[in-house]
Amino acid sequence: MKLDSNNHSVFLLHYHLVLVVKYRRQVFDSKISDFAKDMFAEIGSKYNISLVEWNHDKDHIHILFKANPNSELSKFINAYKSASSRLIKRDFPHIRKKLWK
Repeated sequence: MKLDSNNHSVFLLHYHLVLVVKYRRQVFDSKISDFAKDMFAEIGSKYNISLVEWNHDKDHIHILFKANPNSELSKFINAYKSASSRLIKRDFPHIRKKLWK
């Protein structure tokens, strides 16, 4: 197991995040999942967070990622959830019909 380090500490921080679609609607397919995965990597690089593993089902996503102790996880998750929701609805308009009647 390889440990990460900075100037004064050694650490290994892995986080498991599960994001569920509103009302458990089955909207994820491989194309949307890949889009969300690319967004996660892009936004995560700004917060010093790296993706380890990504899995999806039709109504949720499992994300395993590494972070540094100085990463602001709450701000990162808030930024990712808001950006991914907005951009997925913009680029895949058929999802709006599944989420709202």
